[in-house]
Amino acid sequence: MAQATQEFGDWPLKRLMTEVCGSGHKSADDLTRAQATEAFERILADEPDPTTLGAFWLANRWKRNTPEELGAYVDVMCDRVEYAEPDADPVDCGANYDGKGRTAILGVAAGAVAAAAGTPVVVHSGDRVPTQKQDAYKHVLDELGVHTELTPSDSADMVDETGFGFYYQPAFNPAIDDLFERRDMMGVRTFVNTVETLANPAGASVHLGSFYHLAFAKKVVDTFVESEFHDLDRVLMFQGMEGYDDVRPGYTKVAEWDAAGDDGDEAGSEGASFDDFEIETAEYGMDLEEDDLAVDDVAADSAAITEEVLAGERDGAFADAVAVNAALRIYAGGDADSIEDGLDAAREVIDDGSAHDVLDALREF
Repeated sequence: MAQATQEFGDWPLKRLMTEVCGSGHKSADDLTRAQATEAFERILADEPDPTTLGAFWLANRWKRNTPEELGAYVDVMCDRVEYAEPDADPVDCGANYDGKGRTAILGVAAGAVAAAAGTPVVVHSGDRVPTQKQDAYKHVLDELGVHTELTPSDSADMVDETGFGFYYQPAFNPAIDDLFERRDMMGVRTFVNTVETLANPAGASVHLGSFYHLAFAKKVVDTFVESEFHDLDRVLMFQGMEGYDDVRPGYTKVAEWDAAGDDGDEAGSEGASFDDFEIETAEYGMDLEEDDLAVDDVAADSAAITEEVLAGERDGAFADAVAVNAALRIYAGGDADSIEDGLDAAREVIDDGSAHDVLDALREF
């Protein structure tokens, strides 16, 4: 341990627990950036005792992480990510990696529609990530016959050739993938579930994500501001179904942040360039309930829905939801001045077959 302390610094996880963050959710102190950096470096080096690691993860969960801590964790992770930037500048869709279990995953269809409309899109996920270990992007793409276990370089080429790219976590983020067994033994989500979605393996300038409470969207924006690695231009987040990047039907919130507007004293969610507003999805043709998007087999049914909607063979709830989710991606990428304009573009490429052409190109890649 002495050698490990000299290598890493003065803050092994046990000391952080006893002196900083382990005293309970009311009395615990937050970590400094240096402490958080060292802690995650130790974790990724497999240095902590498993019991201490579990306690540290739980302590972070009960006290709730600050953007400074999350920014440090993100930066440590990003130092180990294998980045492959396409020539295009896509919208990075940071869906939760542990997946969905009840409703269809619409992001593959929505991403193909956005790509056909001229907004490149990148998605990324692992395979049965803890704690839910449910269906994510990879599983829908597998069902559609699209190659998913790609090198980061191949993923970048996929973006440039088709407008839609999938990055596979074990390939671009092996350090996080190596934590699988320890995360799985925890049985609860940890801060790793948050930071892995912010890896941005294509180096995109726009992040699209989701939240349950608006406070989380603000924390994500502030985490990007605190990160010394990321330099995003724009973040768009909305209330998503099952924590995923599919917009929740009904009356829902959208959060929007532009880095270019943060030229005053306040940056991030406290700056003038952060805005949140409410939309009624029925006004965009998505007049349905979340239960209307429920499926029995998430991966297989989502793939079938994707095929049918893009081929123009299905209308109704799923087609409307795909169009609205595509509109949000087009708007996030700056290729439409409003969600309404994005919706017009989405419907046009579905109707003329361009969106299905993207799916065909993905299968051929």
